[in-house]
Amino acid sequence: MPPSSSNYYCSLLKHCCETRDLKQVKKLHGLIMKAFIDPETFLLNNIISSYAKLGSIRYAHRVFDKMPQPNVYSWNSILSAYSKLGKVPEMENLFSAMPTRDGVSWNSLISGYAGCGSLDQSVKAYNLMLNDGLWHLNRITLSTMLILASDQGCVYLGQQIHGHVVKFGFGSYVFVGSPLVNMYLRMGMVSSARHAFEEVSEKNVVMYNTLLTGLMRCGKIEDSRRLFYDMRERDSISWTTMITGFAQNGLHEEAIDFFREMRSENLEIDQYTFGSVLTACGGLMALQEGKQVHAYIIRTDYKDNIFVGSALVDMYCKCKSIKSAETVFKRMSCKNVISWTAMLVGYGQNGYSEEAVKIFCDMQNFGIEPDDFTLGSVISSCANLASLEEGTQFHARALVSGLISFLTVSNALVTLYGKCGSIEDSHRLFSEMTFRDEVSWTALVSGYAQFGKADETIRLFETMLKHGLKPDKVTFIGVLAACSRAGLVEKGKQIFESMIKEHGIMPIQDHYTCMIDLFSRAGRLDEARDFIFKMPFGPDAIGEWEEVAKLRKGMRDKGLRKEPGCSWIKYKNQVYIFSADDQSNPFLDRIYSELGKLHEKMIQEGYVPDMNSVLHDVEDSEKIRMLNHHSEKLAIAFGLIFIPPGLPIRVVKNLRVCGDCHNATKYISKITQREILVRDAARFHLFKDGTCSCGDFW
Repeated sequence: MPPSSSNYYCSLLKHCCETRDLKQVKKLHGLIMKAFIDPETFLLNNIISSYAKLGSIRYAHRVFDKMPQPNVYSWNSILSAYSKLGKVPEMENLFSAMPTRDGVSWNSLISGYAGCGSLDQSVKAYNLMLNDGLWHLNRITLSTMLILASDQGCVYLGQQIHGHVVKFGFGSYVFVGSPLVNMYLRMGMVSSARHAFEEVSEKNVVMYNTLLTGLMRCGKIEDSRRLFYDMRERDSISWTTMITGFAQNGLHEEAIDFFREMRSENLEIDQYTFGSVLTACGGLMALQEGKQVHAYIIRTDYKDNIFVGSALVDMYCKCKSIKSAETVFKRMSCKNVISWTAMLVGYGQNGYSEEAVKIFCDMQNFGIEPDDFTLGSVISSCANLASLEEGTQFHARALVSGLISFLTVSNALVTLYGKCGSIEDSHRLFSEMTFRDEVSWTALVSGYAQFGKADETIRLFETMLKHGLKPDKVTFIGVLAACSRAGLVEKGKQIFESMIKEHGIMPIQDHYTCMIDLFSRAGRLDEARDFIFKMPFGPDAIGEWEEVAKLRKGMRDKGLRKEPGCSWIKYKNQVYIFSADDQSNPFLDRIYSELGKLHEKMIQEGYVPDMNSVLHDVEDSEKIRMLNHHSEKLAIAFGLIFIPPGLPIRVVKNLRVCGDCHNATKYISKITQREILVRDAARFHLFKDGTCSCGDFW
């Protein structure tokens, strides 16, 4: 025979709810109906509540409908079920049919409306409840309304509910005080949050942590620090809040120091603590500290945690330890889009753009869908490679997936087309954007500046300012370079001064270089000289050949090497990289043969090799041979052989184009009647019919 104790079955039903075991609830329901001829209302209410909590509203309603005398608890159980499930019409009908209502009934109705984000209906129900009787009002009602006001950003409602909290004597309760403090902090009303905090008589650690989190979120570092040390009791969340806040506000050393103190307190460290301290290590490029944290993680249960693993990858990438990042990434047993994106971004930030594109393809093969940040990052890598073909494929992917609506993606595409020399496409995409920020404008301004279109660059910059957007250092580099290109000395001086006085941006060496070039090109050499003397740092080594020779000798003596000049070109989804006198390319014989033929035709057209572009003390014949085998010439010859006529040849070079190669490419474009686009470290050069878009200035 089954037991006949109601309490026994209620205990079993409670356990089923905790373990989310609906099947067992149904079995218990059957046993109860066998054990009791006329089950008491208390037991039936527990059955209804169990079905409701497990989302089985149909079974709950079936029991409710068969009850001879349902009480207010019975009604509330069904009403609460409809309110979690968001079934507003059914909830309203049931509420209207209730013979009597209590505070739980009203809370269920208000919570149902709030869960659906219906501010007006929630407020209406709240006011009706107050009219029905103040005895219905409790801490749950007030907390629900405060959370709703916070989520909706409704200051007036929040202040009104705060007034009720004080008026009806709930101000000292932590249960109400915590959401009240959190609401004001989310609305940026720090002083009101502090006032609400002080109103609570018995504050617990949860409430302290709420205020601590909000202060950190608002950047109130010193206030957070004082509150932290005023706390009588601190838990792991308190310490993690401080570490996270320091890291998010750029105070990385403090974050690491607090992590060390937290360890000495023998407190539990979770994934969020590890994630924040690793962010701090990455921000400082503190590789050794990052390795120490990694060693500690290995001894914990978080060594296989996906969140911590992603943070480790990000830390190693920021510390420029790509091999370590790869090792962590490969060892991760489970990876999500955050993990893949961390590795992809790390590749891009460390100059491994080709690897970034490859890992994006690998990610897709594993069935991981990219988010806007992932797609934007891989498009940026395509821009660095000047890989227009792949970039346009990702553009199509953005359109199909709808991710193009995200600024991260659309800004990356504007940059892509600008860096690939398709400035018209860049501008068209910019014009189609429904919303633009400073990055959008800077991307287009920089694109026009790199292409040597001075008037358009300056016009865009001025339009950007009229829209109330704030330019950054990169924006000013582009605009000042454009002023130099157009000989607009006074305009350049005005923009340089406004950068400092109006926008609070301290100039870096690139800004000074643009201004010196601006004065020099205009023949105002005295002003150029004065500008050099005013710089907060010494002039760089450009043109100082004797110093360069000494530097080269010193590098040789120490076994150091400068970054080698190289050029690359993309053909059939493969990047071909060339360096001077390259002997590794499988098409070497055809390339050198093509260059030989071109050289003869160029000489006939009047080309004279620029011997000054060779810095080695060798015979003239050897200098000519060396000039003819520069990396960009090898890449161009490759393009002439393999890229079909009618299509532009796109070459990227990691250093500036030398004078001889620039002159030679003009002749090549005229002889072959091909359009050749070269992007060097400074700008674009579009060679066509024997001329260059830069006007021989770069």
